[in-house]
Amino acid sequence: MSDRATLYAAGLVEIVRAEGNVNEVQDELFRFAKVVEGNDELRQALADPHLPAERRQQIAEDLLGGKASATTVGFISMVVATGRAKELPAIADAFNELVASQSARSVAEVRSAVELSEEQRTRLASALSAKLGRDVDVVVVVDPSVVGGLVTQVGDTVIDGSVRTRLAQLKEAF
Repeated sequence: MSDRATLYAAGLVEIVRAEGNVNEVQDELFRFAKVVEGNDELRQALADPHLPAERRQQIAEDLLGGKASATTVGFISMVVATGRAKELPAIADAFNELVASQSARSVAEVRSAVELSEEQRTRLASALSAKLGRDVDVVVVVDPSVVGGLVTQVGDTVIDGSVRTRLAQLKEAF
């Protein structure tokens, strides 16, 4: 993670703490960064130095319109305007780490083929908190490549409870 990404993230942390919308912005930034990370065409358009900054900003704002808070839209628009769109995933990661470290919480990235209900998220957060010995915030990424079950990452720890992995383990055993 670059120092620049950490600086952008630290600035955003200060803003959202003052506004009191840390969790909302954390979720929105994480989701948008994952979309950018997973879409080469979008990433290239947002980072294209040949497109005027206003056009790149408009693309981001159109994608986020009505789906994200004004803070998130403004921050992403600023990052895109300064030519740092390719760094959005690193900025989101740095933001998550800073928020977690300042609140003695961890962030679990959970990949699932389907969206989890609020009850499932709460139960998963409780189970992870008990296992890790600290509070855990769950961020769900819908990933159709996960065949049944969940793949969870908290920091450097990966817990792969997907059917695909279990089948591979059975295949190895026999």
